[in-house]
Amino acid sequence: MPIPSSLVTLLVGMALVLSGLWVGYNVNLLPLDASANAPVYDSLFRVLFSIGTILFLGIVGLVVFSLVRFRRRAGDHTDGLAIEGNLLLEIVWTAIPAIVVLFVGIYSYDIYERMGGMSSLNDHSAMHRMPSMETMEASVTATEGGQEPSARVWGGIGTGAGETNVLPVEVTAMQFAFIFHYPEGDITSGELHVPNGRPVELRMKANDVIHAFWVPQFRLKQDVIPGQPTVLTFTPTKAGSYPIICAELCGPYHGGMRSTVVVHEPDAYDAWLLKNSPVTATVASAPSTPTA
Repeated sequence: MPIPSSLVTLLVGMALVLSGLWVGYNVNLLPLDASANAPVYDSLFRVLFSIGTILFLGIVGLVVFSLVRFRRRAGDHTDGLAIEGNLLLEIVWTAIPAIVVLFVGIYSYDIYERMGGMSSLNDHSAMHRMPSMETMEASVTATEGGQEPSARVWGGIGTGAGETNVLPVEVTAMQFAFIFHYPEGDITSGELHVPNGRPVELRMKANDVIHAFWVPQFRLKQDVIPGQPTVLTFTPTKAGSYPIICAELCGPYHGGMRSTVVVHEPDAYDAWLLKNSPVTATVASAPSTPTA
């Protein structure tokens, strides 16, 4: 007795889903996770990897099956069957991708919101309390009454609710380097130095063309756009040195636009801050005043 095609389809579908889930949750293609954002993003990646595996195995399997099952036999020179019009099949192959895309879109936005998202960026009171925003060459709009234009944050990942002791760092992207300025110690550096376990808020601007700030180990990438300041907030969780890569084609030397983020333990970061602060250096080099 032949096995019903519907049962075969069900069993094959279950096998594909289980295979995709196993691959998505057991095959790790990501680098070391070194920020509090990474586990949140990794959960999204596992879902996308599972869906991609299911689609890949299903499509390749169907193509291989069709090549074998419906190949032209030797000596067969007749035309194939004229099959057209399968409403149920058209509904199915339209509905399934639509549901998958809708699910991925909603889930991705939820992940973005959990990482910081637009909610904190739309908090105007929080936006205007950031003092370094005044130093950004922001895209501004003048009001009709001739008032002074106000800075606007165009996107990114903002500071989460309840986060305190946030370290502000101003980031300037240019062809072909990232420059980091620390308002707390008035330090300018070609490397990003941050303390482990402390939230860091990067306030970013571009001087020329579009750049992208990307740290794979932090699972963070944010475009840096001329005239449109962006914000990127993260909390490092592992001490070490990690590459900063420009992930947006920005010119002939784009491939060389790299830097490093150095995550220090808190005491080591305080020592770095003290050593490189120009105020500390000035005091240390000043001659002592003779006393009578």
